[in-house]
Amino acid sequence: MKKVKEFFKDFKKFILRGNILDLAIAMVVGAAFTKIVTSLVNDLIMPLICAIFGSATVDELYFTLNGAQIFYGRFLQAIIDFLLVAIVLFIVLRIVMDATNALKKGISEKPNKQEKAILKERGVNMKNRKEVIAATAQLREENKVQEVVKPTQEELLTQILEELKKQNKDKE
Repeated sequence: MKKVKEFFKDFKKFILRGNILDLAIAMVVGAAFTKIVTSLVNDLIMPLICAIFGSATVDELYFTLNGAQIFYGRFLQAIIDFLLVAIVLFIVLRIVMDATNALKKGISEKPNKQEKAILKERGVNMKNRKEVIAATAQLREENKVQEVVKPTQEELLTQILEELKKQNKDKE
C-alpha cells in the first residue's frame, strides 16, 4: 500500500512539473495551428495552383504494371502537400520570430525606473523616443565602465591569509 501511495505521489509531482504542462499546452496549440496551416494550404494555396495549372491534384496519376495500378501521383501529392505546409510554417515562424526579436529589442532599449530618474536629472526630453534610447544606451555604457570587478573567492581567501600572516608577524 505504501508503494502505491509513493507511486501516485511521484506521478503527481511528475505531472505538475512546469515542463510537462508546457508540453501539453504546446501539443494543443500545435494541433490547432496544424488545422490552420492545413486549411491555408488546402483551401487557399492549392486552389490557386489548380487555377494556374488546370488540375486539382496529381494524386490520380497512375500507371499499370501487370494489371496492378501504381498511383505514383498520390506520392507526388504527399510531397507537394509536405513542401507547401513546410513553406507556410517557415514563413509564419519567420514572421513570429522577427516580431518577437523586434519586441525584445524595443523592451531592452527602454530605460528602467532608475535609468529614467537619471535621464530626467540630465535633462533628457522623455517624450523624444530617439533621444531617450540614445541617452539610455550611453548611460548603460557608462555604467559598464564603472562596474567594479569583484574578486573571486580564491582571491579573497588569499588576501585574508596574507592579512592573517601580517597580523601574526606584528604580534611576534
